[in-house]
Amino acid sequence: MQKALAELSEMDELAARKSPVHALHPAAKLLTTIAYILITLSFDKYDLSGIIPMVLWPVLMYQISGVELRTCFYKLRIVLPLVMAVGLFNPLFDKEIMLTIGGVGVSGGVISMITLMLKGVFCLMVSFLLMATTKIDSLCAALRKLHVPAMMVSLLQLTYRYVGVMTEELAVMTDAYHLRAPGQKGIHISAWGSFLGQLLLRSMDRAQELYASMLLRGYHDHFHYADIERFKLRDALFMAGCILFFILLRYGNIAQLLGGLVIR
Repeated sequence: MQKALAELSEMDELAARKSPVHALHPAAKLLTTIAYILITLSFDKYDLSGIIPMVLWPVLMYQISGVELRTCFYKLRIVLPLVMAVGLFNPLFDKEIMLTIGGVGVSGGVISMITLMLKGVFCLMVSFLLMATTKIDSLCAALRKLHVPAMMVSLLQLTYRYVGVMTEELAVMTDAYHLRAPGQKGIHISAWGSFLGQLLLRSMDRAQELYASMLLRGYHDHFHYADIERFKLRDALFMAGCILFFILLRYGNIAQLLGGLVIR
């Protein structure tokens, strides 16, 4: 539990750093990330040579922002295997040979599997980059500027801010259980029901306390979001330039220009 709380704190530290990417307007980064994800997902499932150059933008942004790629993959170590498993069974259903490399036939299922995996990994990379270079308060303020419903934005902000509170409650309950069952690894299956029930009751009590504190501090159905700078020319140029670059990667045969393998 302490490790999970430390990782949440590390995300806030990453977002508080200084770099050209951190200094951009949150709305510009958010819209650019959405555009990247949509264009990445638009590739055909057999267009492996087309999807590979899409990695150029996130790698470049990671270098400029000072966020290490290994940090991204470490933080997403639980989600990545699930994403990688999306197309795992494609080779079993699509066995038509579409490519021969060194005398070895490669089926359409293998190509589509790798393409789907790369799509998922690239989308996770840019999503993590957005969170690692943008404070949650600034991101929520940008969402409100884009007229996203206040209830959804408040839910996002509360979930991010108070997931640590629930983790602390879970850590207290786990420690109490281990004191009552010394030497036992984990929580016995017979105690799962009561454990989850107690966690729910404690979470509800803690939520009432937090809500009362919010009311005492002037909360009335919506938050006073962080003050963010105005959308500047550099932000518009960044967003427009990135989207044009995505379009070039999508419709231009970059793999052929780079001398890569073109799959038809």
